[in-house]
Amino acid sequence: MTSHLIRKLEQFTKLSSKDKHVLDQVSTEGLRQLGAREDIIREGERPQAVNLILSGWACRYKYLEDGRRQIIAFFLPGDLCDNHVFVLREMDHSIGTLTPVTIAQIPRQRIEEVSLHHSRITQALWWESLVNMAIQREWTVSLGQRDASERLAHLLCELFLRLRGVGLTDGDSCELPVKQAELADALGLSTVHVNRTLQELRAAKLIVLKGKMLTIPNLEALQDVAQFSPNYLHLDREGRHLDAND
Repeated sequence: MTSHLIRKLEQFTKLSSKDKHVLDQVSTEGLRQLGAREDIIREGERPQAVNLILSGWACRYKYLEDGRRQIIAFFLPGDLCDNHVFVLREMDHSIGTLTPVTIAQIPRQRIEEVSLHHSRITQALWWESLVNMAIQREWTVSLGQRDASERLAHLLCELFLRLRGVGLTDGDSCELPVKQAELADALGLSTVHVNRTLQELRAAKLIVLKGKMLTIPNLEALQDVAQFSPNYLHLDREGRHLDAND
């Protein structure tokens, strides 16, 4: 399952055998399994470790006092839930599971040790952090400027490409295990509006949904609807000059 993280980081630069061994080691520390819709860490708690998603889906979210929730990010296998979070005194948001999840809780000292002694991994982790910030900016654009069809199409394109990057797609299909209410919380829409928009995308033959499986018959067409450019995901190996030789 560590291979998801390795595949993700190798979208930036080719890792050495030693780099991969180090990542395999840190990814076996503090293994924890959680059921669907459980909190990994809550707002107000002190972060002690970096959470690596080994399997399953999770999300970053905040609740308002009246119970309304905004999902701020989706975490997929291979994602680190903030690789420098331990510098904070307390969490200003919560991270919860959407499906059954296995995580590795990597202690602060291990992250610092890897950063000190493995420069290629360190730069790849900086790339990962910058991509996460770019995703956040794109979500802000969606909430502020894209209509419902564009928002949903954009999110589906993003999730598909992120899953493909870590080897979790099958041709033009991937798992989409989130509920419509969770999509609504991420997109700033009502559940009814999400349902109607999904039906519109289906009717236009842009997506096929069967159970928890999403198929995108024509990714380029869906990207056109979303006004989607994958440039913010930085998938073109911008760190190739750091490639390992082995």
